[in-house]
Parts: sequence; C-alpha cells; structure tokens
Amino acid sequence: MSSELLVDLGEDPATAQLGQLKLSTLEDQQWPPDELPLSKSETDVSQGFDPGSPHLPWDHPFYDIARHQIIEVAGDDNFGRKVIVFSACRLPPHHQLDHQKLLMYLKATLDQYVESDYTLIYFHHGLTSENKPSLSWLRDAYREFDRKYKKNIKALYIVHPTMFIKTLLILFKPIISFKFGRKINYVSYLSELEDVVKCEQLVIPTRVREYDNKLRASLKPSVQPPMSPPRSPPLPDQVFGVSLAVLRERDPDGDPVPVVMRDTISFLSEQGLEIEGIFRRSANVTLVKEVQLKYNSGAKVNFRDMEDVHLAAVILKTFLRELPEPLLTFQLYNDIVNFASVSSDNQAEVMKTLVEGLPEENYAALRYLITFLAQVSANSEVNKMNNSNLAVVFGPNLLWGRDYGMSLSAIGPINNFTRTLLDQQHLVFT
Repeated sequence: MSSELLVDLGEDPATAQLGQLKLSTLEDQQWPPDELPLSKSETDVSQGFDPGSPHLPWDHPFYDIARHQIIEVAGDDNFGRKVIVFSACRLPPHHQLDHQKLLMYLKATLDQYVESDYTLIYFHHGLTSENKPSLSWLRDAYREFDRKYKKNIKALYIVHPTMFIKTLLILFKPIISFKFGRKINYVSYLSELEDVVKCEQLVIPTRVREYDNKLRASLKPSVQPPMSPPRSPPLPDQVFGVSLAVLRERDPDGDPVPVVMRDTISFLSEQGLEIEGIFRRSANVTLVKEVQLKYNSGAKVNFRDMEDVHLAAVILKTFLRELPEPLLTFQLYNDIVNFASVSSDNQAEVMKTLVEGLPEENYAALRYLITFLAQVSANSEVNKMNNSNLAVVFGPNLLWGRDYGMSLSAIGPINNFTRTLLDQQHLVFT
C-alpha cells in the first residue's frame, strides 16, 4: 500500500482556484486510455439486480442510481470507522446514468456519516471510456463536497490504481492542498486492505476479484504479494465472531448478555455519557486488537484501567459487527427493511412483536443495548448523540444482509427502524 501522491481534497483557497482550471480544452479530448471497452454483457450492470427488491420503490428519486449498487456501506473498519465503498465497474455507460443524480446520491450517503470518522474505498478497475464521468463533472463534484465532507474522512483507499487515475490526481494537484494527500493510499492488491478492513465484509465485485487474481498470476513467484490470511480456527475462549448462543453456554452464570457488552456498556455508562461525539470517533487499532486478543484468550478486561472511552465504544461496535449473524437476525431483514410501510399508529406494536420473536439471547442483548443507548440519548444536549445520530451509528451494526454490504437504499430503512426502536423503547420492552 502506498500514499505517494499527495493531494488533498482540502478547502479554503483551493476551492477558489478550482474555477480557474481551463478544462474546456480537455473536455474535447479523449480520456487517457485505461482499459479496453467492455462488451455489452459486461457493461450491463443491471444483470442480477432484482427489480422486486423492497429497498427502493421504482418511483423513488434515487431508484435509477441505487439499482446499480455503485455505492455501498460496509460496516466499520479495523479502527471503528464507517466504510463507504464506491465501485467504478458498476457505473453504467454515460447515456444510462444521470451523473448529477449520482452525485446527490453519494452526498445523501455521506450525509449520514460525515459527523463521524469514516473511510472511503474506491475500486477503480472497470472504469472505461464508456463510463468515465467528464472532467467538468469532477470539477462540479469537488465544489459540492465542502469542508463538512472532508473534515472527518480519515482515509481514501484507491484499489488497483492505473496510470490514468494517478495522472488525473496530478492534474488536480495545483488546486488542492497537501494536507489531504496523507489520507490517500494506493492499494495494488486486495490483500493489502486486510490491514484496514476485513475483506470478507466488503461486497467486492466479481470483476474486481478476477482482475486482482489476474494481477497476481502475472507476477513472478518471487514477488508475489501475500494472500489475504485465511480465517483462523476459533480459540477455546473465543468471544469475537462467536454466536450469542455459544457465548451464553460458556458463561459461568448463563448470562444471555455477552461479557463484552456488559464490560463496555458498564464502563461507558459511568464515564462516557457526557463525552461529545461518543461512538463517532475511531480508536487506536493496536489497542483494539490487544483488547480483542485479551477477550479471545479468556483474560479479564478492565476499561477503567485504560480510561479510554472511544476504545470501549469501538470495541462494543466491533463486537456487534463481528457476530456471525446480526443481533436483529437475518430472518427479520425483510421485515425491517419494509418497516416504513407500517402505519405510525401500529409501529410500536409491530416492533414489539418482531423483537419478542428473536432468540432469547438476542432479545436480552438488544434490550440491554437499547436501554443503555436511551441513557446516551438522554444526555444528547451534552454528547450531541440523539436517537437519530445513534441510529446512524448502530443501525449497520445491528442488521446487515447476508452479503454484508448495504446500499443507501437498504441502510436508510435500517437506520429508520433503529431510530424508531430508540424512540419507542419504553413501549417495546415492557
């Protein structure tokens, strides 16, 4: 992984200079060659899309964009930051895509996360002369993304960069500052992403995986990059990545609420309720791994000794995200995504019925978590985390699809369900 470039999508004087770029002559030129044009079957990204998907109705303003699954949310990275994925190979040809609407869709996705630390991963493979956006569109997009979008982005990973993308960034170098350059990283092989995020939680397009394999095959054996590490067998006392039912069986007291949730929530209830932006900040990845190893080795963990609120918050989110099945279960996925169709008068009753149908361990852990989050929200004047903000943070950690990734069309309903659960928790858990 490298960050040799280094430009920043910064703000201030740079933005003013942007309009001075003479892009008109470039617009009349061909883009630098990147990849060979694709056949019609390869560019028809609508193949495999289920038109009966409940995520967005056909008349939704973003339906035409969402159906291509260009932008997805992939949980948290190893630092506890939200991961937004953009796949260039899913961009359809120019005439099939409203690029202005794509920009608004991207902003709508980021709007949910820009107040928290977040990471962008851009899969560049698949960008061709048929689907590349124009330079003028890139210029307009740059203007749209003001300081609020740039402040909390902690890293941008460009996967499988080509000379085209490097040339493009150099072209824009005069108008953007150096500061953000340290956040831009070139990733030559998918295995390099493992230091940042578990690749299995990313919905990596098949074409991107195949291209990565082709790159590896072209290398001499002596310079082969490391493969993504295989999943290691669970330790005898493994806690992360283990089902709630197994954790309950192991617990000496048979407590249905896992020890990680008890430890983190107990500490956060004492020392985190008045911390501004609790659950929005990332943590030191080395410390996160050390705490996970302690739990997985059966050792006791005392967050009071570490006195790090954000570490405990990241550990809680990481534990939920690494469950083999989400706390709200795959079985409830469609009910929750479609929950908006339930009338407001009946929502509390329907929600109560849904959660009471959860396995006992899931219900107990969910109730424990939601009761705590209600305490956090009660202090929102100080910590700035009301029910809506908490829903954005915890929604993707309470429910995801079987393929891990979630487009904006799915994440919106999941977050709305989570917010309603927080609003109605006094009625749901009675």
